[in-house]
Amino acid sequence: MSEMAAPSPGPLPGPTPSSTRVDVAIQGIRLLDAPVSRRSGAGPSDDGHVLLDGVGAAIPLNPRSPYSVSGGKLLLDGADTGMGVESVARPRFYDLSTADGVSYEKIARLHSSSVLATTVVQTCVRYDVAERCRFCAIEESLHAGATVAVKSPAQIAEVARAAYDLDGITQMVMTTGTSNGRDRGATHLARCVRAVREELPDLPIQVQCEPPGDLQTIQDLYDAGARSIGIHVESLDDEVRARWMPGKGSVPMAEYRAAWAEAVRVFGWNQVSTYLLVGLGEDPDELVAGAEELIEMGVYPFVVPFRPLAGTLATDVDGVGAPPHDVTYDVTSRVAAALRRHGMLGAGQAAGCAACGACSALGSCSESA
Repeated sequence: MSEMAAPSPGPLPGPTPSSTRVDVAIQGIRLLDAPVSRRSGAGPSDDGHVLLDGVGAAIPLNPRSPYSVSGGKLLLDGADTGMGVESVARPRFYDLSTADGVSYEKIARLHSSSVLATTVVQTCVRYDVAERCRFCAIEESLHAGATVAVKSPAQIAEVARAAYDLDGITQMVMTTGTSNGRDRGATHLARCVRAVREELPDLPIQVQCEPPGDLQTIQDLYDAGARSIGIHVESLDDEVRARWMPGKGSVPMAEYRAAWAEAVRVFGWNQVSTYLLVGLGEDPDELVAGAEELIEMGVYPFVVPFRPLAGTLATDVDGVGAPPHDVTYDVTSRVAAALRRHGMLGAGQAAGCAACGACSALGSCSESA
């Protein structure tokens, strides 16, 4: 169960926008001009934010990739793929600072072309090597001086207002490192959401956290003004969870299922999501079956290929690379088909990773059927 079995998807189709987008998500682009990019952090990659044929994409910056950009066109080994590429412009709010001299860029970042994202607490109780998620580098950006450990509700609201006024953000994502408290960090998330909604009452906000010990906290997040929620499990296979995320994997799947069910009750159908990473060793057929169960619950399975991130144990110690294209395309296509059957679209979420879609090819696979 814990070893990746080769699926039997049949022959891959010729190059299509969706298969190319999957391949680019894995291999990245030799992109020199990426004014909006990210190094380290919680994941999923060291990426540059671009528009592929006008659609937001967070793409690994890989100097060894066969993909490059010339004249606004995506090239594969020098040949035109037929897809256009445009870098996302550096947002104007990055040039501002708080009254006490903290750069706005250290408080919140632009993701894709119109999503404001912040990690409200940049530390995690699971960051000790024995417990750390092997794909996560949440504290590395803090060690590099690229962010601050704890963002106050007032700081986040101030930056959100500037990003809205100057750069036209349309949604916001707030995540957090896990705390020692029973709420696992969700209480501070709620304070931050409330502060932003007081400043920008109509801005859609997604929150992301581990299953809180007290499920009432999910209602508290909604009451604060969040309109979608991500409770990210990354893998549904307990052996994979124990190997890749020994601390977080100790949270029983029963707690995740209870949290998802309560979140669907509170936030509504298709306003709850969870990351599922392709390439951790989970059997592809079982991953797809698990995604279909989540869809039946009203939870959107945001399928993303594992991509090596600098500063993580997976790359620094294990040397683990991205999954094969055929496995990623097969899983993504089948999950996209299941989402279509249930009428579940990422664009139907109020805010968050599924609504943005930049880190996954689910959207393009859904559209190409």
